[in-house]
Amino acid sequence: MSGQSESPFSARTVAILVAIAVISFGGVMVLAGWAPELRQRDQAGDHPYSTSALGYNGFVRLMEAQDYPISVSRLERNLETRDWGLMILTLPAFGNLDILEETDFQLPALAVLPKWYGRPDALNRARQIDTRFLEARNLNDRIRRIYPDAEVLRISVLEALEGDFEPGAIKPDVRLQLIRSSALETVIGNEQGALVAYDPTRGLYILSDPDMINTFGLARVENAIFATRLVNYLRTSEYEPILMDATLHGFSRSENLLKMLFSVPYIGATLVALASALLLGWAAIVRFGPPARETRAIALGKQALADNTAGLVTMARREMRMAPGYVSLIRRRLARALGLPRTLPENQLTEIYDRMGPAESGGRTFSELETALKGQASNREDLVQTARDLHHWRKAIIRRTMHERG
Repeated sequence: MSGQSESPFSARTVAILVAIAVISFGGVMVLAGWAPELRQRDQAGDHPYSTSALGYNGFVRLMEAQDYPISVSRLERNLETRDWGLMILTLPAFGNLDILEETDFQLPALAVLPKWYGRPDALNRARQIDTRFLEARNLNDRIRRIYPDAEVLRISVLEALEGDFEPGAIKPDVRLQLIRSSALETVIGNEQGALVAYDPTRGLYILSDPDMINTFGLARVENAIFATRLVNYLRTSEYEPILMDATLHGFSRSENLLKMLFSVPYIGATLVALASALLLGWAAIVRFGPPARETRAIALGKQALADNTAGLVTMARREMRMAPGYVSLIRRRLARALGLPRTLPENQLTEIYDRMGPAESGGRTFSELETALKGQASNREDLVQTARDLHHWRKAIIRRTMHERG
C-alpha cells in the first residue's frame, strides 16, 4: 500500500467524472434554452407553420417566392411593440376572440377569421383527414362579443366584389364567408357584406374568409393574386416586412436569458466567461492533490528532522552548493553496498560505475550525472531532476547486482 497513491480516485477516474458532469450540465442548459425550438411545428392546423389544407405555410412560401420580406413571429410583444411591419393574425378555430379587444395592436394589422376546423391524421400529424365548416352561429356568438351587431354570412359568389383595390375573380371553397357590422367599413365586398373590412376604432383590418390565403385556397391562381394584392394594399412601403403571428396557436417563444447569452452581441462576453471558468478549473486541478492527512503541530522523528533540514537549506538557497557533497555520498554508499575496497580513489570508482551502464531514465552514465551536479545548474528544478536520476541509477545498480549474485 505504501507504493500506491493516497487519493481514493485515480486521475483517469476524476477526468471521466468531470467530463460526464460538464457534458450533462451542457445538455441541460441546451435543452433549457432551446427546448421550444426543438418542438415539431409542422402539425395540422390553422397556423403559419402548417402545410395542411387549413394551414398558412403556403401563404408564407408564396410571399417568399415573390421576394417579400416575410417571417413567422413567435414573440407576443410583437403584437403591440415592434420596429416595423404588417402583422397578420390567423385567429384559431376555437376559443374566444377577445384578443381583438384586449390587445392594443401596433398598426398595420390584419386579422383572419376562422371558417373551418379539421381532424389531424393519427399516422401523419402534418395532415388532416377531415375538414368541416365551423357553425356560423358559434362564430357569430364569439364575434358579437367585440362587435355586438356583427353577422357572419356564407354565400355563393353570384356577383363580383369591388372595393378599394381590384380583387379579381376569387374562388373560395364551397361558399364565400363575409362579415357585416355597422362598426366596420367595407374595403372589399358587396351589398351583403365585406370580405375585407376595416375597424376605424381599432385601426384593424379583418379578412372574413381564410380561403383567400390558406394553403388549400392558394391552390387556385385567382386567390393567390387576391392575396398578393391585399398585401400590397395593406403595406405602406415595398420594403415593409410581413409578420405571421404564431403565438395564438401555442408557438410563443420566451426570451430567456440563457439563449440571449449565446446570441449576438453577448456571445463574445459569454465565450470569455467560459474560457475563464476553464482556466480556473485547470488551475484548481493542477494546484490541489490528494487530501493531506492531519499531522502533529510539532512533528517528531527522522522524517520531521529531514523536512526541517530541507526547509532550512531551501530558505538559505544552498541547494547548488550541496550537490557535490551529494555525489560523494552516493559514491561512498554504492561502494559500501557493492563491497568495493575503501582505499579505491574516486576516479577509479567513477570508471567502475561507468562500466556498469547508464541510467534507465535519461540514459546518462555516472560520470555524466556527476558532471551535471558538480557544474552550474540552470535552475533548481534541473538540479533536483539530476539528483533524482542519480538516486534511481544507484538503486538500479544495486538491484541489478543483487540479481546477478542470486
